[in-house]
Amino acid sequence: QVQLAESGGGSVQSGGSLNLSCVASGDTDSRNCMAWFRQGPGKEREGVGGINYDGSTAYADSVKGRFTISRDNAKNTLYLQMNNLKPEDTAMYYCAASFGFVKDNILNPVEYEYWGQGTQVSVSV
Repeated sequence: QVQLAESGGGSVQSGGSLNLSCVASGDTDSRNCMAWFRQGPGKEREGVGGINYDGSTAYADSVKGRFTISRDNAKNTLYLQMNNLKPEDTAMYYCAASFGFVKDNILNPVEYEYWGQGTQVSVSV
């Protein structure tokens, strides 16, 4: 089993920045894909960004140019740097990890076996 623990959420004004972190523990294997998903009020869960162990990434169109995903395999940690935040970015943000490499559909939640509890991000106008 793998446990994922997110941190770094908070409340910011529009245009602000936050940096989310997700630490993996337990039966970890860095040869996998990790991703961030979010679910806003009354919305379905959507993929924000994902990164394979080889560094290949994918982003949702809505966050391209504003969010950057990265990982430190030595520290079993996933990051999401969020800049120029907008009110529509308000959501619970979840970290997810897969068993192995994800070739396609990096932003599809069905590719991920392990999930964190989430960290709340709120952006005000």
